[in-house]
Amino acid sequence: MAYLAHSKSRLLNPDHNRLLHMLLKKTFYAQFCAGENAAETRRTITQLKALGYRGVILGHAREVVLSKAESDSLGAVQESTEADLKEVERWRDDTLNTILLSGKGDYVALKFTGSGKQALQYLKSNMPCPSVFRDAVHEMCKLAEARGVSLLFDAEQAVLQEGIDNWTMYYMKRYNKERAVIYGTYQAYARKTPSTLAQHLATAQKEGYVLGVKLVRGAYLGSDPRELFWDTIEGTHKCYDNLARCVLERKYGGLLQPVKGASEEFPNVELILASHNMESVRKAQALRDEQARLGQPRIRMAYGQLMGMADHLSCELVQQANSRKDVVSETVEVPEAFKYLVWGTMGREKIRMRSLEQLMLGGRWVKR
Repeated sequence: MAYLAHSKSRLLNPDHNRLLHMLLKKTFYAQFCAGENAAETRRTITQLKALGYRGVILGHAREVVLSKAESDSLGAVQESTEADLKEVERWRDDTLNTILLSGKGDYVALKFTGSGKQALQYLKSNMPCPSVFRDAVHEMCKLAEARGVSLLFDAEQAVLQEGIDNWTMYYMKRYNKERAVIYGTYQAYARKTPSTLAQHLATAQKEGYVLGVKLVRGAYLGSDPRELFWDTIEGTHKCYDNLARCVLERKYGGLLQPVKGASEEFPNVELILASHNMESVRKAQALRDEQARLGQPRIRMAYGQLMGMADHLSCELVQQANSRKDVVSETVEVPEAFKYLVWGTMGREKIRMRSLEQLMLGGRWVKR
């Protein structure tokens, strides 16, 4: 798969080799992707919802994963060129189309780096986003808000993450007044994530908006400096489960401590527990069931797994939801299970085979 993704041969390009295209579509693509066009994607979404999934997390994502050499060679921020504008326009249009394919209560996932090289330069320099980019994202947010869809801004490499967080919080402040239209992503394998989340919670509380939290374990172990992460997998598990509990209970504790001098009162939050880890999901389920039984307030929460992965876990959540959905009682928790899908052509100009390569290696979507 890696060889196919990087090959420059027309023979190994599914855009030109119909036999290869058919082979890939019937195997890897069918396992992990929703469809090559809108009609196929709608059909897949309909089938999943008919099974009992609450909805989908849909992406037509584009991403750049930088090597150290590529990061060092980005250069200084420059004025927008025509090529920059076209990249942003294509990214905007792909995202708007994805929002239109989604239904009320669904999520759309996107990456800031999908908008092109200029965004990388701004993010690395931790500068406010350029006006053309800012306007494009406002357009996405307004459409999502009107359709009852939420946008998930994914975490990316550490060299870009502070810029991504700042841009995400800018849009949260604007759109998350009543509900979380915008979510940020928090990677539990990073040592600084508890302090970052604490700072964002303090900001949301002070400025009066809902903090959207998508909690993941992390996807850039192979490209970021090792010292940024917990020493062991057990450290990552501890961080993930601690943060999940704190957000679900809306109170600080353990690794998540309030910012010095800030209010210890928790803001309104909404959570996507994005995990393929059975133990983490069951801990969250047990806590939610206890909250329901005791009549305690519960935040809006969704479980998310990638299409084609951890189906045993997803189906268990769906089965539980189906068995409880007709019970009209505030003391019964009905889990909301979502599948993360990507859609678009498998050719090199849109959704590349590299995304499948990365899924096979580590459950991570990478697209250029």
